[in-house]
Amino acid sequence: MTLDQPAQKQDTVSALEAFADTIVPGEKRNPDDRAVAGAASGPGAVAAGAILLLQNPATGLTESLDEFVRALNAHARAHAAEHGISLDPQVPPFVALSFTDRTSLVTVLTAPGHPERDLWVSLALFSNMAFDTGAHLHTAEAMAAGHPGLAAMGFAAPDPDGLWRFPDFSYGRPLARLHPDTAPSGSLA
Repeated sequence: MTLDQPAQKQDTVSALEAFADTIVPGEKRNPDDRAVAGAASGPGAVAAGAILLLQNPATGLTESLDEFVRALNAHARAHAAEHGISLDPQVPPFVALSFTDRTSLVTVLTAPGHPERDLWVSLALFSNMAFDTGAHLHTAEAMAAGHPGLAAMGFAAPDPDGLWRFPDFSYGRPLARLHPDTAPSGSLA
């Protein structure tokens, strides 16, 4: 059976969402959500924009996402066959796996010595980056929008002018003296 192009695109997105949700789990977006397993309360990688980051050409992965999903689904089918799991044919194979089985499979794919480890680790890193840094967004915009990862980490909001200034030194003391030509803005005059 050949899927139409929009269905193939949605299958790719839902499989990537399921992968990202396995890396940084979050709560379901709605009761019918299959890609996000709902294994954790609060927002996870998907809510933080993992798909937007993966689809950004700057990642260097964009052109290969369909192939990655084909490989991920092939691994999911093999995992299901090995463990006697019946997969729902209405969703991509990786999405059809339970959260526990997704986690088990990703653990195998990212383990040292797995021949495809670098690929799966890179996808996992981008899923983390979306949550931890909002790498696909300007930080000030991410903060203004209430980015879930930055909020969860307690990332400090910028000053009213949109710049970050830290009056307290993270090490409890200045690491160096200010240059004598430093302007009040922090730039060299």
